[in-house]
Amino acid sequence: MAILELNNVTKTFGTGHKQVDALKETNFSAEQGELIAVIGPSGSGKSTFLTIAGGLQTPSSGGVLVKNQDLANLNEKKRSKVRLKEIGFILQASNLVPFLNVDNQMKLLDNVKKDNMTTEELDALYDNLGIKDLRKKYPADLSGGERQRVAIAKALYSKPSILLADEPTASLDSEKAYEVMELLKKETKQNKTTTIVVTHDTRLIEYCDKVYEMTDGVLRLMEKSSVK
Repeated sequence: MAILELNNVTKTFGTGHKQVDALKETNFSAEQGELIAVIGPSGSGKSTFLTIAGGLQTPSSGGVLVKNQDLANLNEKKRSKVRLKEIGFILQASNLVPFLNVDNQMKLLDNVKKDNMTTEELDALYDNLGIKDLRKKYPADLSGGERQRVAIAKALYSKPSILLADEPTASLDSEKAYEVMELLKKETKQNKTTTIVVTHDTRLIEYCDKVYEMTDGVLRLMEKSSVK
């Protein structure tokens, strides 16, 4: 069953001679347990696609369905509830609360959502991400790579149905990037999460079930063997 669908979705910014078609008519579906890569250069529309898929932006036309709920037909309060319950985000800006330490970043989620990871599951996740020794530190005390790994933990902690990751390995060295992709693949398969990774790093696609290319707002499915 498709967990996420985009049906004839477009996104346009501006009008007249300043109009930019950031996302041309797009049809897309993702199944439970799939790990999908969307690759393409900066400015190709990847981030626009991801934020529309996650309900952070509304499309100019078309529908976005999360578990058969069309986000366009929901008011902002109901869209927020869907995002909170179903969708986890790993954004380029790590999106951490500056005055909370790592442990309290997770506890904050307990105040707004139930059925998050158990203490044992969180400990294992910290171990896998190499951040167990950082749990009492604040974002300002962390390196860019450490903040990114904490952001990944925060996104996985709530056990989302859909995980949307925008360049999740951009701040990591190659070894740690591969470890993170292994972790995302493991979490995707074990928890039957639907994971979409937007990246310009084609080395990461070997971990993915499907690869799409975004060029000038046009999304197309690719054969993995053709991606260099």
